Amino acid sequence: MQNSTITTTTGGHHQNCSISYEESKTFVIVVYSAVCALGFPANCLTLYLTSKRVKQGNVLAVYLFFLSLCELLYILTLPFWIIYVIKNHMWDTGKFSCQVIAFLFFCNIYISILLLCCISIDRFRAVVFALETNGRRNQKMAALLSISVFISVGLVHTPVFQMASQNNTCFEVLEVDDQIAKYYYARFVIGFVVPFAIIVYTNYRIFRSIKESVSLTPRQKTKVKYLAIAIIVIFLICFAPYHVVLLVRALHFSHYPRNMCGFEKRVYTLSVIFLCFSTVNSVADPIIYVFVSENNRNDLSRIFRGWNPRPANPANREN
Repeated sequence: MQNSTITTTTGGHHQNCSISYEESKTFVIVVYSAVCALGFPANCLTLYLTSKRVKQGNVLAVYLFFLSLCELLYILTLPFWIIYVIKNHMWDTGKFSCQVIAFLFFCNIYISILLLCCISIDRFRAVVFALETNGRRNQKMAALLSISVFISVGLVHTPVFQMASQNNTCFEVLEVDDQIAKYYYARFVIGFVVPFAIIVYTNYRIFRSIKESVSLTPRQKTKVKYLAIAIIVIFLICFAPYHVVLLVRALHFSHYPRNMCGFEKRVYTLSVIFLCFSTVNSVADPIIYVFVSENNRNDLSRIFRGWNPRPANPANREN
């Protein structure tokens, strides 16, 4: 069985802690490979479709365009992690490449979360306060907000370039100290709880506003309802498990700092599996935000018909 050796601190003394990663190996390879196979073409199509909507003046499409761009950058890092796991967690392409890949990987989680918040808030303003926001929603502001999200999340994650990996690994379990524990608390509250509260509130208000509308059919209302539920459920599945593990690790260090090695052995596999869940977001986002749109489905239909042209059969032509 392959093991990853990390250093933990017990009573002020450093000790080596051997943690098995064999249990999560197959799961990681399968999930990352599936996300690459499905997420790359899906987000490429999303970039194309949203770019068309941007040219038509659609504000929401701006956020979706940047979200897809972020997801594509993230998906491009997954083959490196797949090779890394296949090679039994040996990173042999240099420390800097590890830092760059890890930087893109972890930035994606919070860029995606914040852009999903921007999308929910924009939909909320467009639906609930349609008259008040008429003319105030513009593409320039959406683009500036999206770029600001990229820059701010990137700045927060610059410490990645100061972190050293142990024993030729790349960002395995980090030694938890007071600073990292506080960082985990901040990531849980600011990076998950607050955005989740915003997404739940805005989608709830959107559903209530649509429910009271007299201009929409029951079918349209049902579609909005299930879309709101899908957004919340997927957000929970993708991001909640990983952030709960971060919180539990921080809490354990705060209360039982002398027993971190045994604890890390117990939660390592769960931590890796839950981190994999966040990758599913790269496949789910294009489906729930873009492909459910009738206009986008029509565009996709035209694209596929263009790829598979069928010669006209004169016998089947209408007179």
